[in-house]
Amino acid sequence: MKSPSPLLAPLAAAIALALPLGNAFAQDASVTPNTLDTVIVTGTRVSDRTVAESQSPIDIISAESLAATGTPELATALARALPSLNFPRPALADGTSAVRPVQLRGLSPDQVLVLVNGKRYHTSSLLNINGTIGRGAAAVDLNTIPIASIARVEVLRDGASAQYGSDAIAGVVNIVLKGAEKGGSLEAGYGQYSAGDGKNYQLSGDTGVALGGDRGWLHVAGQLNQQDPTNRARPYAGAPSASQPAVGQKAFVIGDPEVDAQAFSLNSEYSLTDTLTAYAFGLASNRDITGSAFFRAPGSTTQNIASIYPDGFLPQIQTYSKDRTLVAGLRGEVAGWKWDASYNYGYNRIDFHTRNTLNVSLGADSPTSFYDGALETTQNIANVDFSRGFDWGLAYPVNVAFGVEYRNEKWNQSPGELGSYYQNGSIAGGAQGFGGFSPSVSGQYARDSYAIYADLEADFTDKFSAGLAGRWEDYEDFGSETSGKLSARYAFTDRVALRATASTGFRAPSLAQQYFQTTSTTFLAGDPNPYEIRTFPASSATAQALGAEPLKPETSTSYSAGLVLQPLDALYLTIDAYQIDVDDRIVLSSNLTGTAVRQFLEAQGIYGVNGGRYFTNAIDTRTRGVDVVGSYRWQLAASSFDLTAGYSYTKTDVTHIAPNPAELSANGLNLERIDRTERGRIEEGFPRDKFLLNGTWNAEHWTLALGATRYGEYTTRPTSAVNDQTFGAKWIVDASASYKVDGWTLTVGADNLLNEYPDENNFANSTSGQFPYSNLSPFGFNGAYVYGKIGYRW
Repeated sequence: MKSPSPLLAPLAAAIALALPLGNAFAQDASVTPNTLDTVIVTGTRVSDRTVAESQSPIDIISAESLAATGTPELATALARALPSLNFPRPALADGTSAVRPVQLRGLSPDQVLVLVNGKRYHTSSLLNINGTIGRGAAAVDLNTIPIASIARVEVLRDGASAQYGSDAIAGVVNIVLKGAEKGGSLEAGYGQYSAGDGKNYQLSGDTGVALGGDRGWLHVAGQLNQQDPTNRARPYAGAPSASQPAVGQKAFVIGDPEVDAQAFSLNSEYSLTDTLTAYAFGLASNRDITGSAFFRAPGSTTQNIASIYPDGFLPQIQTYSKDRTLVAGLRGEVAGWKWDASYNYGYNRIDFHTRNTLNVSLGADSPTSFYDGALETTQNIANVDFSRGFDWGLAYPVNVAFGVEYRNEKWNQSPGELGSYYQNGSIAGGAQGFGGFSPSVSGQYARDSYAIYADLEADFTDKFSAGLAGRWEDYEDFGSETSGKLSARYAFTDRVALRATASTGFRAPSLAQQYFQTTSTTFLAGDPNPYEIRTFPASSATAQALGAEPLKPETSTSYSAGLVLQPLDALYLTIDAYQIDVDDRIVLSSNLTGTAVRQFLEAQGIYGVNGGRYFTNAIDTRTRGVDVVGSYRWQLAASSFDLTAGYSYTKTDVTHIAPNPAELSANGLNLERIDRTERGRIEEGFPRDKFLLNGTWNAEHWTLALGATRYGEYTTRPTSAVNDQTFGAKWIVDASASYKVDGWTLTVGADNLLNEYPDENNFANSTSGQFPYSNLSPFGFNGAYVYGKIGYRW
């Protein structure tokens, strides 16, 4: 076991700082100042628990903080406000270039549970299978939720499977929608990158109306966004080759895709009687996203037909995402018990088209555009929750809560048109760039799960509170799992409090991880040649012949300990250390390539494919980290200055790798199921640390904001160790100025004001000079973004 000293040192320093402090009320500081009295709905079922009283670390991100940058993307805004959240901007990653996942506390994107108004939000139907952070995960697409609809975001940095069910290993992101019977806003914005591309047009607004006098309200919000693509590719600088562009030719487009997006939300509540309230909320978004695939060289006979594209071609992948959510319920009180019954529907469908392409198997008459098929995810959830406070002679009533839940999940893979996947004998088939789904790999899958959960939370004295939660969950395809959580908080003084949690968790393999299969073009690090790699279900005969085993749920054990401090009346500070062990972690295997693999696949009638991969429970990991978050408000005579800071340190180690399957060393094979590239992505593919420092000056008519973010080092490990590369830490500076008068606000600003770019790839890792930047860059590689916005509030 490695020494935990990097985590304990900040705690020891904080304890030394806290000992001489005197009297005031302690706050769980967050990246947004003045959240002391905010009532939270995440991590507790006590109806009036505030941030200050939480037994687990919670960040509160306000609507103002989310809107303080030029981005219309929720995930990007959160990454700039939360030191523990990572949101890279990969390019040339097929669907992952359009639907990018977020990472919390260094874990997988599918180990983060997302809630909206406390209700489980559905995942995307897309499975990330390329060489990005979150490879192998089917995660929630946060960018389907319009920023204009959000009142605040609560981020629970703690394991919470016992409270919310599968997926809540890394933590919980709860998005609270705006809800009011009056007021509203309208805002228009425009921006572009200093390189001259990536023009972005935005229009958003929200408003509320009263229903039935003062009995209820309806609040609606909408957001429109049009984004032009960016391109940071460079000319080919390698040796002449039939499978590559001409020397000096700039053939690729590498950057953000073209986006046309619309999103809408509604949130409503109506009191039917004094003790019975009906509520509903819904979200809908459509996003049309077009990005580029890999260039097909004119001389490549397996990828091009010279009579159609004599100069080669660059395929375009169009991803059309349709997302819907509807939650409706009743809540009330009877015999002292508060109850909440709800139905939750979530749906995501992604249709794929490949444009500017061809199918070599169709010959010179091949069409140049194909419909490739669709992926769909549907969730239906029904649950009933009960809670009540009991006077058991303690300092405050003891809160008892329990509930039951039924969840139905569906995942479909639908075939494309014949030409998108057609293969003529041993000739390479399918649409170049993104091959369509054939009927043989398509299917409809579903499962049911049931859960019973309960928790107990009490303030035993004015200083000591604790909670206990348990959950039993039964999956139709994986049996039952039980998880638990114990949490406690002790206030030494009104300025110093200690909190700690211990919990177990689990995550069942998603339906997409069990059944998805397709072929995609992949560049292996350090190799300039493209490879066609097939993803196989672990249950398939092909995967089992390559050593696959049946999937099972991953399980976790988490511990955290932290301090809540108030050194000065206006200064709040939290320091939390944690350890998360994940056993039987579900990952996508390495790309299993080579002549023997290709011959093995051809023997099964699969031609034009260089290798395969499948999902496996082959590794155990341990993640250790510490989060430090603080805020300070300096109140002046006619203005105020808010200073916020956050630091996150995260280290993940692969503690165990299952023995390599015998099948991968037989019949001429010499392969590793989990190679150094995959292990490196899990351990070092994200910044080890991240530091945020933001200052905002507010006066009657002016708001000036300046922020700086330091992203720490990260590393890529190609197949050959000689090409390993560590990318240096970078500072990103954001600034904006707003003028306010009579409800109007005019804002000008710049994200990445100093036009900072990540370190460039070594030539060996740049596909012969064409890919200058790594997809692992935590802030992308587009440079400075300058924007202006004008808004009106009433």
